[in-house]
Amino acid sequence: MKHIYAVTGMTCNGCKSSVEDKLNAIDGVLNATVALEKAQVTIEMSHHISIDVLQKALSDKYTISEKHTPASSSVDEVQASSDMTAGKKSELKQLFPLFLIFGYITIASVLLNYRPWHGASFMLDFMGLFYIVFSFFKLLDLKGFPESFKMYDPLAKVMPIYSWVYPFIELALGILFLMRIQIPIALVVTLVILGITTIGVIKILLNKKTIQCACLGTALKLPMTKATFIENSIMIVMAIIMLVKTYN
Repeated sequence: MKHIYAVTGMTCNGCKSSVEDKLNAIDGVLNATVALEKAQVTIEMSHHISIDVLQKALSDKYTISEKHTPASSSVDEVQASSDMTAGKKSELKQLFPLFLIFGYITIASVLLNYRPWHGASFMLDFMGLFYIVFSFFKLLDLKGFPESFKMYDPLAKVMPIYSWVYPFIELALGILFLMRIQIPIALVVTLVILGITTIGVIKILLNKKTIQCACLGTALKLPMTKATFIENSIMIVMAIIMLVKTYN
């Protein structure tokens, strides 16, 4: 009996080995093989093993879910539909920290500029706070972040050192925006680095791969979803608007 499961939270070969070792140690598992790039594990088992048992064997860092059931296995369609709905709810729950942080950044930017209202200053403060907050989470695990980041950022894949300095680039950009220093340069850099990352995000979404998003580092387990694309797009649109205003 063979089943394929999706596993989120894996960022490197160390994660791959850990997941394989934990799953292979379960009674009834004949062989568990992880495909890191696809974020999935193929498990051969002597008898049916529930998702709960598989999840308990793994650390809290990883989340395992049903991805595919072979045609030879009898599957209740209603249960499959229920599992899909639960998966969507789980994904929204995972994304809650991202939405919460965006909300706080937006509210803080509004409060800084509501009297009198100044749209340009709002965008600069929003971008500055965005970079400061997001770099903070990346710096919490400077060793783990590069492994996650280079799984989807094209430049980080070919230049590993880029993934190490990226959090510091974000920190520097945040300071420039908040202090109103060299804004045109900061805007151009924003377009370049977020443009590159967005290309990688689009490829992941089109390939329907399930990997961990590194936008908030590895401290929070966030799936790579359309929300990541929207997050980058907002920053890119703001940068373009500010550049147009700067040179008009």
